[in-house]
Formats: sequence, structure tokens, C-alpha cells
Amino acid sequence: MTAKERIRELIETQPDDASYDEILRELAFERMVERGLADARAGRVVSNEAMGKRIQRWQR
Repeated sequence: MTAKERIRELIETQPDDASYDEILRELAFERMVERGLADARAGRVVSNEAMGKRIQRWQR
């Protein structure tokens, strides 16, 4: 499915009274999810343990 087809499909699933901002938020969310899944498939991930250590350093 092309990006244009996916966007069209996503817009069509929104309620008729959806605002421009609501549709844009939905499109942005979809893009973030797709990027995250692509990162996971490519092995660009951080373990829970490593993330826990990062968070601990932020809290200092």
C-alpha cells in the first residue's frame, strides 16, 4: 500500500465531524507507530534494562 493510499484510508476511518487537528494528530500517531515498528524490525531497539539505566541517570 502506498503512503497516499494509507493516508486516504486513515482519513476515511475518521468520523465525519473530525476536526483538521484531530485528523492531523491521527496521521502523526500512525507515522510514529510505523517508524517504531520499522526500527524494531531493523533491530534499532533498547532493552528495558538499558532504558532503566538511562532513566536513572536523568533523575540525578
